[in-house]
Amino acid sequence: MMDSQSEQILKYLQAGNALTPLEALRKFNCLRLGARIYDLRQLGYQINSRLITDEHTKKRYAIYSLV
Repeated sequence: MMDSQSEQILKYLQAGNALTPLEALRKFNCLRLGARIYDLRQLGYQINSRLITDEHTKKRYAIYSLV
C-alpha cells in the first residue's frame, strides 16, 4: 500500500514527466523525494535518477523518471 504522496508522484511519473526535488516540493508538498522514490523502487517500479548541476548556483540535484 502506498501513501497518497507516493501515489501522486507515481502518477506524475507515469504520465511521462520527470521530477526534481524542487518540483516535488511545489507540486506535492514533498520534502523527501528521495525517500518516496526509494519506496516506489521497493514496490518494483524502475525509476531512473540522473544528477544535474545548476549552471548558476553549481548545486547538484537529482531528476527522476520512470524507465
